[in-house]
Amino acid sequence: MNSPFRTRPTPIRTMADGTVKQVNPFTGTEVWTVPGRGNRPLSHPAPHPRPLEETDHETFCAFCAGNLLSTPPEKSRLERAADGSWVQLDSLLPAQVTESVPEFRRVPNLFEIVSYDYWHQNFGFEMDPRTAERMLAYLEDPAGLDHVLAIVRTRMRASGEDPSTLGTAELLEHAPGYFAGGHDVIIARRHFTDDAVDDSQLASSGTLTPEEHAAFIRFTVDGIRDLYKRNRYAPYVVAFQNWLKPAGASFDHLHKQLVAIDERGNQSNLEIANLRQNPNMYNEWAVDYAGYQNLIIAENDHAVAFAGFGHRYPTLEIYSRSPVAEPWLQSIPEVTAMSDLIHACHAAAGADVACNEEWHHKPIDVDIPMPWRVLIKWRVSTLAGFEGGTKIYLNTLSPQNIRDRVVKRLYQLREAGMIAGGIRIATECSVERNSLKYNPLLNNN
Repeated sequence: MNSPFRTRPTPIRTMADGTVKQVNPFTGTEVWTVPGRGNRPLSHPAPHPRPLEETDHETFCAFCAGNLLSTPPEKSRLERAADGSWVQLDSLLPAQVTESVPEFRRVPNLFEIVSYDYWHQNFGFEMDPRTAERMLAYLEDPAGLDHVLAIVRTRMRASGEDPSTLGTAELLEHAPGYFAGGHDVIIARRHFTDDAVDDSQLASSGTLTPEEHAAFIRFTVDGIRDLYKRNRYAPYVVAFQNWLKPAGASFDHLHKQLVAIDERGNQSNLEIANLRQNPNMYNEWAVDYAGYQNLIIAENDHAVAFAGFGHRYPTLEIYSRSPVAEPWLQSIPEVTAMSDLIHACHAAAGADVACNEEWHHKPIDVDIPMPWRVLIKWRVSTLAGFEGGTKIYLNTLSPQNIRDRVVKRLYQLREAGMIAGGIRIATECSVERNSLKYNPLLNNN
């Protein structure tokens, strides 16, 4: 089908032999899909699953619920109340941490990408008074002091340093990074599904219930808000999820990461420049174009999902239709709608498919609205010499292959009651032009 947009290269071209050539309209990335490669299996289940021991559900890795003090001090957690509601608890002391098991918790990353020292030495950043009070209270608690010292020693040994040469005061010079740092991890309770009998039955985003996943997403959104609030030097907070080791995960335990950074990145700057020239580009270049190409996978009242194009890996894209650009300012139904489609896309892929979940939202210092959108990239291929020499990437699945696989699975999942109600799949969708509902001519700060 020809593109209705004459000002940009045609994003998708199908050659006479069936080769699908794609150009990402935002990045210019070139991707080819060669016929006959799209039917290969995506997942690679463990060939020799190991039966689980009785304690493995609680202590299999450092993120497990039986190892709550193996991570730096918690910033906050989500627990289930007796009536089934969600309760957020902040700034717990060690004795309180181990009194109950959270469903989700936010902790500083032991091996941060951007450290507290980075912000302190380059910008003169100092922790806010409330965080300073929390750190003081934690260190005044004997168990809290022991915990922080153990974390500092663990980090030093991993870096090849000998902590035994330092006294307590010297070790505590590293403590601010584990209270006021800008790199957090959002950790789910389960390592394995509750009914797992071997180590191949991992608990992924798609194995959560839609309600649990919505709480996971809301908790992540609140973490983004909190990092912006506590660091005025950070124009952007990167949010992402690496699932399984081929996608860069240190642990095969469900978690997301948040990283406050002092730059938006060249690609984001280019995107913003294009947006100023065409405030409606997300409709024209993404959602509307996907609709013209019949790539829409699913939608609900506040979000839409489609098979992405022009990506190095097979990609699903989920866009918020909210008139509010910032996810932390959106209503609960709007955030839940995004969660429901993200969850459904993960469930359709399955827990054995390695993937990266990338979040994109309007940087806090940008004055033009940009929709919150999430990209799920299946890490099912390895970049090789052809890509390096040509900068043309070979993607094993075309957008149409992706659509067909996911749509078929979504119908099965809905029939089994495993995805949220209110999701309209493929031909049930009625995505209209300009379906992203924010007014691109207004500043939605």
